[in-house]
Amino acid sequence: MLSRRDFLRRSLLVAGSLSLSTLNARPINEASAATAKAWRMPDEGEHHTATWMAFGPSEEVWGEDLLEAAQKNLAGIARAISAFEPVKMLVREDDRDTAEALCGPDVELIVQDIDDLWIRDTGPVFVKNRRGQLAGINFNFNGWGNKQEHHADARVASVINHLTKALPLATQLVLEGGGIEVDGAGTAIITESCVLNRNRNPGVSKAQCESELKRLLGLEKIIWLPGIAGKDITDGHTDFYARFASPGVVIAGLEPDASSFDHAVTKRHIEILRGAEDAKGNKLKVVVLTSPSTVRPKYENEHFAAGYINFYVCNDAVIGPEFGDARADRNAHAALRELFPSRDVIQLNIDAIAAGGGGIHCTTQQQPS
Repeated sequence: MLSRRDFLRRSLLVAGSLSLSTLNARPINEASAATAKAWRMPDEGEHHTATWMAFGPSEEVWGEDLLEAAQKNLAGIARAISAFEPVKMLVREDDRDTAEALCGPDVELIVQDIDDLWIRDTGPVFVKNRRGQLAGINFNFNGWGNKQEHHADARVASVINHLTKALPLATQLVLEGGGIEVDGAGTAIITESCVLNRNRNPGVSKAQCESELKRLLGLEKIIWLPGIAGKDITDGHTDFYARFASPGVVIAGLEPDASSFDHAVTKRHIEILRGAEDAKGNKLKVVVLTSPSTVRPKYENEHFAAGYINFYVCNDAVIGPEFGDARADRNAHAALRELFPSRDVIQLNIDAIAAGGGGIHCTTQQQPS
């Protein structure tokens, strides 16, 4: 089974799940088609009813060395968020006692079969309409292009839609929540390497994909970043490259190590963003957050996701990572404080989660109020 942690050690399985003809022949469901222009994906900083998470680390995927530490990291994220808003966490029946002991009484546990912990990608993408009605888009999670077992995780979006009583919105597009970043005011940033990848949406043009995403998410403009495919299991999700702090203000990650494949990628992304305008025609202000030069050695590996961009904005707080590089950690904290002046900025050691190839944002999915 291919996890983020051992992705580069195994062969890439490419399996298409969407064709040009099916996108044309099978539109989104009647409810979403009838009110498509009314739907809007809120900015993450808008008020939440709850944060959804999944207590999903398993020895089969994570391995014996990382399992316990990943569980503790995940619980630490949940406890930090629960100080600011409700946290609802899916958990396998066999893991319930462990999750309860680690997460404490302020995290609501919901028994549900799951494969892994990356609910940003497996859960629904929530949107709202002008009446305040909540809907959840099921983007047909396929294990990041059939790279990992996902039989249970493919049902998570539908399960959460049912639990939240959100109107389920269907689409033939295959993608993950980590590949979408919005400002809540009509602009999105999306990586081509993920959404336009043939292991998700073969035969679908950028124009067709853009039209469907605009209809579902209430977008007026999409800023496309190239990303990079085949280097990590996500094929270059947006939430490790660029995030909106507010409309017109983007936080972009820079990989300083010239020997890293992400060095040239992040430099190119910053160039594109600095030359871009949002849906309102405003030039973007780009704030660069440089990744740490060093990380703590205990869990360091070639897949370690050492970047500050994968933070999570919850009610009254920003939850971000720290990696033991004192200067870089301080700079990231200071930048987030300046960009989110009305929120507490909390940094957590998530080394085991990072060793599995992900971050805090990947483990969360907001339910807007």
